[in-house]
Amino acid sequence: MLQKSILVALISFISMLGFSQAGSSVYSFLDLPVSSRIAALGGTNISLRDNDLSFAFRNPALLTAENDKQISLSMANYLADIQFGSAMYGFHLKGKNYLAVGIQYIDYGTFDGRDELNREMGNFEAKDMALNVVYARPLTEKITVGGTFKPIYSVFESYTSYGVALDAGASYSDPKNYFSAGLVFRNMGTQLKGYYSNEDGQHYEPLPFDIQLGMSKKLNHAPFRFSLTLHNLQQWKLNYFSTNESSTTIDEYNVEQIGFVDMAFRHTIFGVEFVPGKNFYLAASYNHRRHNELKMPGFKSATGFSFGGGIKLYKFQVGFGASTFQTGNVAYQFSIATSLNQFKM
Repeated sequence: MLQKSILVALISFISMLGFSQAGSSVYSFLDLPVSSRIAALGGTNISLRDNDLSFAFRNPALLTAENDKQISLSMANYLADIQFGSAMYGFHLKGKNYLAVGIQYIDYGTFDGRDELNREMGNFEAKDMALNVVYARPLTEKITVGGTFKPIYSVFESYTSYGVALDAGASYSDPKNYFSAGLVFRNMGTQLKGYYSNEDGQHYEPLPFDIQLGMSKKLNHAPFRFSLTLHNLQQWKLNYFSTNESSTTIDEYNVEQIGFVDMAFRHTIFGVEFVPGKNFYLAASYNHRRHNELKMPGFKSATGFSFGGGIKLYKFQVGFGASTFQTGNVAYQFSIATSLNQFKM
């Protein structure tokens, strides 16, 4: 009876989140890529198990014993000189228990404060950050489950907000057949304090809840690995209100019309890697949703495509990723990782 009650509550919770309008959530920085490799794979990947600690940010079940005493650092130069990055450290507890602690942040920079008469009011900053406490445990030789607890802090000038989010994931790995898969429920949670209050009290906004399903397959006799990631499975329509039409009120805005096939592909990210060995890789991907939402009519560009690579130098794994958003707007990301176990005397 208890299990049925929990299942009904979970389904109801997911259903309510699924009716929200695309782009209507808060703390969207949680969806930014946390490493150069993930950026090169289209912004997210929840299925690839390859001794890369940063993937535990996306699916906690990808945390394994191989990540013991591993450090992962990443920094990106985003659009308009915005900086974001991440850091994580993993370690092996007693038995089959794995833990990692990490942080995500985004720094929007320093701004000149002005009042309605354009008079100077000093400078102000805008930042978001989230702590990630990740736990994972294998259930069988092929199946691992995990969870992430994420306290969140956000500040925009004098407006501050606090929140908490949870991730729950599962991973399946079949090394003999070079196949792996993952399922994750990301950003389940709430604001504990909104940015402002009104006559009705605190104003709360939903978090960027996302159900993702992915799989990765390496060819048996060729150094290529393919990944398919399905995202926003809880919400079929990824429409936005179009404000390009002439109107006087927001009620007259038209909702963007998207066909069935186009909408289906907006839920997918395709990735491919060239992996001739453990110490080198090249990656490329295509994010159809990013391409269609950010492309500019009349201009040809690589919007939606991402590229990157990594190589092991001495005891460090160094990576680079580039994500194309619009013509002339490319975000670059750099990552470095190592294991303290390699420095033991």
